[in-house]
Amino acid sequence: MSVTVIDAHRDLRPGESVPIKAELASLQDKALGRDAHGIVELALREEFSGQTAMVSSFGAESAVLLHMVAAIDAATPVLFLNTGKLFGETLRYRDRLQDVLGLADVRSLSHGLDTRRALDADGSLWSREPDACCGFRKVAPLALALKPFAAQITGRKRFQTHERGLMQPVEWFDGRFRFNPLWQWTQNDLEAYGASHNLPAHPLVTDGYPSIGCMPCTRRVTLGEGYRAGRWSGLDKDECGIHVGTDGEGI
Repeated sequence: MSVTVIDAHRDLRPGESVPIKAELASLQDKALGRDAHGIVELALREEFSGQTAMVSSFGAESAVLLHMVAAIDAATPVLFLNTGKLFGETLRYRDRLQDVLGLADVRSLSHGLDTRRALDADGSLWSREPDACCGFRKVAPLALALKPFAAQITGRKRFQTHERGLMQPVEWFDGRFRFNPLWQWTQNDLEAYGASHNLPAHPLVTDGYPSIGCMPCTRRVTLGEGYRAGRWSGLDKDECGIHVGTDGEGI
């Protein structure tokens, strides 16, 4: 297939929706006939070689997709948001996976000291305006880091939230194609893959954290609660904002 060249430094312009929709449909058709490993190959080797970054939180389930990416191209840029509010266990887990999997280009993203002082001087924005905190610590740094890339790979799955239940294996979002290789995987699938490949587990999983984000906004989940009940508990919020939207809505 002849790939449309996407300039990731700008938004979609009037008149471009038709070719983008056509390419999106073609990529979705190709992805639907593949397993997760094949979808990663589609992005990294076939369609957007050298133009794709992976976004990873190095959280509870991250090792599965990182393992697949490393097996295909260990030099793939892996974008990690170091919000300054993460669990120490997550930072050590990132370092361990980078070493075990041989990831050659893990990029830790954060604002500079001057920006942090200007926007969240005392570090308490999360307690007053959690959406603004996610925007400042996650959405803005990732948007900047993704600008050079035509595509991204995420570890999102349909079972995680109601909104994610609508996702497709390939989507158009925020000026680039978004590949979701694990879109149909279940928790059992993830655990089986991790066990079969002897992948290190995030240390907080066995301590009652099935979904792990920033420390102030993540708590343990009790018996009978939902998978992400510990994220932004008590708030009408289950996404940080970096992975909103599905399928190319807005084209």
